[in-house]
Amino acid sequence: QVQLVESGGGSVQAGGSLRLTCVVFGFNYSIYRRYSMGWFRQAPGKEREGVAVIDSDGITSYADSVKGRFTISRDNDKNTLYLQMNSLKPDDTAMYYCAADWGTTAGTMLLGYDMDYWGKGILVTISS
Repeated sequence: QVQLVESGGGSVQAGGSLRLTCVVFGFNYSIYRRYSMGWFRQAPGKEREGVAVIDSDGITSYADSVKGRFTISRDNDKNTLYLQMNSLKPDDTAMYYCAADWGTTAGTMLLGYDMDYWGKGILVTISS
């Protein structure tokens, strides 16, 4: 059974940093590296939106709202996905979800449709 487990969320003041981690269980590393991986978020009262995606070739795509502040990366030997978030703003407050999708390009995955797997999410709260 495949599980995506997020960690690293919490509460910080505006301007601070957080690093989210997503570990994928149920894949061996040779399978994991072929999945596109991404981070999505949903703020209270808003629709879910794509934040950052990295495909199996290492190509990345970011939402305009986080470009220059967030960096997505992956460690294929550890089945792990990261999201380094710097210069955080109150508007970044949301539940953040990790997702995996087979054979999707980064730009397409950022749209967030029909992901193969989702994590349960982790809360990020940014205070002003």
